[in-house]
Amino acid sequence: MKLLKANPFYAAGITAFIIWGFIPFPLKALADYPSGLILYFRVALSVTLLLFICLFFRRDTIKQTYSLVKASEGKEKRRFIVYTLLGGILLTINWLTFIYVVNHIDIQTGSFSYLLCPILTAVLGFLLLKEELRPNQWLAIGLGIISCVLIGTGELTSLLFSLMIALSYAFYLITQRILRAYDKIVLLTLQLLLAFLFIGPFYSFFKGDSTIVLDGGFFLKVSILSALFTVLPLFLNLFALKELTSGTIGILMYINPIMNFVIAFVYFNEETSLVKAMAYVLIFISLIIYNINLKKRRKTASGMPVPPTSAATIIE
Repeated sequence: MKLLKANPFYAAGITAFIIWGFIPFPLKALADYPSGLILYFRVALSVTLLLFICLFFRRDTIKQTYSLVKASEGKEKRRFIVYTLLGGILLTINWLTFIYVVNHIDIQTGSFSYLLCPILTAVLGFLLLKEELRPNQWLAIGLGIISCVLIGTGELTSLLFSLMIALSYAFYLITQRILRAYDKIVLLTLQLLLAFLFIGPFYSFFKGDSTIVLDGGFFLKVSILSALFTVLPLFLNLFALKELTSGTIGILMYINPIMNFVIAFVYFNEETSLVKAMAYVLIFISLIIYNINLKKRRKTASGMPVPPTSAATIIE
């Protein structure tokens, strides 16, 4: 029964990361444009789409969210404001850094960042949200750390960029799980609106010295990036967080970098090495280990089954 109830949330999480797995294609199609300019219009078009959805199809939800915030105590209101603002800032940092890395360093560095992210998310969920991890899950995290060390050895600059991407998104997931009581589309709209209010006045800065013309092809590509590769997977991911733990979402993130790595190697002909290939195999192994419940049939002294301690156990 619990498995059936959890299915929509797992399906949403998995679908989100599959979509993100293909994101190198729209980003590479925009590689001739400055990263800041891509970010600027990605945020602008994404928030425009979300505002349209909310104002024309989800007015009642907006009212409910407003009433919920208004009726909450002062501490809860402050927490809502702080974490909503923080979410917008973290998304902006994450997007800008990832766009730059994919277009100006390589896809594998971007992929590596989302190998770090599941590890950081699971650990942060344990430290900040007190989400329980079983011994085999700690073992999986340890194997993930080893695989990241293998990939990052000798590439300090790439490693630092990967850490920035991974930390920004890991903290984003943690903060949004704290706000899981609020409607996710409304929350995402507020975050991107705040993000655009912050970056909006700095168009000249993001454009830089570029003299490239912004034609219809540019706006078509950015529109696809915004709608299909931004709004849709972000909503699916936030929906999944309503029931899944941060650690579980963190492990699902492995779908994204694995797909990125395959695309980088097969389609974009990026060079790889035996060490990196071994690291990715190790991550597959850690994914399997993480989701094994070694005590699935464990019982209490009274003979009653022990209930799962987190949403992660539902998949076993």
